[in-house]
Amino acid sequence: MAAYTLPEGFTEFDMFTFGTALLVGGMLGFFLNAISIVSFLTVKEMRTPSNFFVFNLAVADLSLNINGLTAAYASYLRYWPFGQDGCAYHGFQGMIAVLASISFMAAIAWDRYHQYCTRQKLFWSTTLTMSGIIWILSIFWAAVPLMGWGVYDFEPMRTCCTLDYTRGDRDYVTYMLTLVLLYLMFPALTMFSCYDSIHKHFKKIHHHKFNTSLPLRVMLMCWGPYVLMCIYACFENVKIVSPKLRMVLPVVAKTNPIFNAILYSFGNEFYRGGVWHFLTGSKIVDPVIKKSK
Repeated sequence: MAAYTLPEGFTEFDMFTFGTALLVGGMLGFFLNAISIVSFLTVKEMRTPSNFFVFNLAVADLSLNINGLTAAYASYLRYWPFGQDGCAYHGFQGMIAVLASISFMAAIAWDRYHQYCTRQKLFWSTTLTMSGIIWILSIFWAAVPLMGWGVYDFEPMRTCCTLDYTRGDRDYVTYMLTLVLLYLMFPALTMFSCYDSIHKHFKKIHHHKFNTSLPLRVMLMCWGPYVLMCIYACFENVKIVSPKLRMVLPVVAKTNPIFNAILYSFGNEFYRGGVWHFLTGSKIVDPVIKKSK
């Protein structure tokens, strides 16, 4: 077996530990999101316009799980076996998954607002159009670094690839700040506004169907630290940050699909019945939305 030089700042134990974290997180997220996807495809009663958003979120998160599992495989090898082109594709594929996942979280918040507060019915034409736009925009913005506005390169451990935040040049700064505005601030504001309105509605009817603060908190908990590091890299030399810390943050971010599956599939009153039906064969009981007085 050929010997490969370990990345600077990492030991054999570090490589094994990060690889194991990526493997466990990737497998758990893959399993949970796969159940969500297969449930939607096999249980006819689940195929509603609202649930289609949750289905797409699960597809995006499953894609991110595959991205993490690829990194886990490379971590156990102690090197990246797919070359520079494979690195660029890995970063591109991961970016599509991340942008689509965050977008569908905002779309679900918007839909839930109408489900509980305005009681406006969501039509398939609206859902399909919004989903198509989300995927197209995610692919477009993920492809931009392949065209020269930003670059995909190795993470510090050199077993996975993402946007190269160590350059800190004008291309990186403008691209990253654009992404932060479009794919963090705007979705977060949408989620905050929608879930705040839902919370007020629940208080009015004296019946809290779910914790309205959790979706936004979980998203910021998983992605916030990593995004802050990327923003820091826009203004300062991020290489002064420990390579291990720079690897911990994306590993934490890649746990988001696990929490999403729990919150949006298994914890969603309009979706979990279909999952239970798929797993056990028990009939779905549709929830009733109380009107505000």
